Amino acid sequence: MQTYDLIQKTRRMEPLSPDEITFLVEGFTKGEIPDYMMSAWLMAVCCQGLTPEETAVLTAAMRDSGDCLDLSPVGAFTTDKHSTGGIGDKTTLLVAPIVAACGGFVPKMSGRGLGFTGGTIDKLESIPGFSTSLPIERFLEITKTVGCCVIAQSGDLTPADKKMYALRNLTATVDSIPLICASIMSKKLALGADGILLDVKYGSGAFMKTPEDAEILARLMISAGKAAGKSCRALITDMNAPLGTAVGNALEVTEVIRMLRGELRNSLTELATALAAQMLVMADMGNIVECRKKAEDAVSSGAALEKFAAMIEAQGGDAHVCETIGLLPQAACSLTVKAARRGFITAIQSEEVGLACLDLGAGRTAAQPEIDPGAGVVLHRTVGDFISAGDPLLTVYGKNQTVCETAAVRLQNAVELKDAPAAEHPMIYKIMD
Repeated sequence: MQTYDLIQKTRRMEPLSPDEITFLVEGFTKGEIPDYMMSAWLMAVCCQGLTPEETAVLTAAMRDSGDCLDLSPVGAFTTDKHSTGGIGDKTTLLVAPIVAACGGFVPKMSGRGLGFTGGTIDKLESIPGFSTSLPIERFLEITKTVGCCVIAQSGDLTPADKKMYALRNLTATVDSIPLICASIMSKKLALGADGILLDVKYGSGAFMKTPEDAEILARLMISAGKAAGKSCRALITDMNAPLGTAVGNALEVTEVIRMLRGELRNSLTELATALAAQMLVMADMGNIVECRKKAEDAVSSGAALEKFAAMIEAQGGDAHVCETIGLLPQAACSLTVKAARRGFITAIQSEEVGLACLDLGAGRTAAQPEIDPGAGVVLHRTVGDFISAGDPLLTVYGKNQTVCETAAVRLQNAVELKDAPAAEHPMIYKIMD
């Protein structure tokens, strides 16, 4: 079997056999296939695509390139959730304790942020003492006793994905839908949860810009998950504006705690409740109406907040943050931006919000590898709201006045005000099974 011939076949849109795909993944992971040849094949995939069957085989081969976790010690049906990412997306921090409070089990491995704002791990590590680096045995023990545990990706899971993603990033092949699917699902399958819920986002702040493209990706990921014998479903959700009101690590944890206390409701509340309900349905804990009520009751009763506090304590963090939010990291400087004119907020450019938060220090870059956990922005108004001139629009948090002022200008320009309201878009575009 020759790599050159396989590149030719993919370029000609001739399907590869499972053995041929496995040969490529294993050879590249072991260093037997050089970067330049794998780059050529990745470009062929990017230009010509793969069939759903090829994508499922590629996903399985990438999963099998390293370790796979055994979650059987949890002793119950486990569900994992994955979001394709977005500005202000802190749904895991809400969904995991809600599902756990309803009797479900959520073992979760998450990543750090690579740009814009921090990832789920960065948000949790803004909680004093919180550890996301735990032995697998402890990870399983906390999942079994508390019902949820979130740790950083570790060990030798999917080394093929790590190598392939680095190459894709250098060769402009990141946006290939089959390759996105294989990258995401190989990690989900390696974790080993019985059920996988996918939150596939579209819009200005997401990788998929249209709901139609998000649906294509979701369908492919569901197919790959079911080919591996997993229960799998997806929600297509809107990311044309930041999710919730806060963007930035400690600020997002603050928003989560306020929601779990029942003090705050917004688009994030709606999405988190819907995701939790779907995960409970997958765990056979009732129909969607019953599971939706269970999720809502978990918040209103305070049970979900108790689970969040229990997870924090089990992972070495200071659970008192759930009572005293001021224990979370605070920015050195803040600046409130007021509306320059009256009108309806018709759009908030998510990508611009993300870039402004990156400038503030809430995200990670090669030149700025360290995150300021207190940095970010809190939106006082959202899309659809009417605002008068001089009303507070948003508050910026950063290390000094200069960075706050620079970000404030960018953020004010990211908010679109018009005399008439824009058409409303549902948070959840479609549910796919």
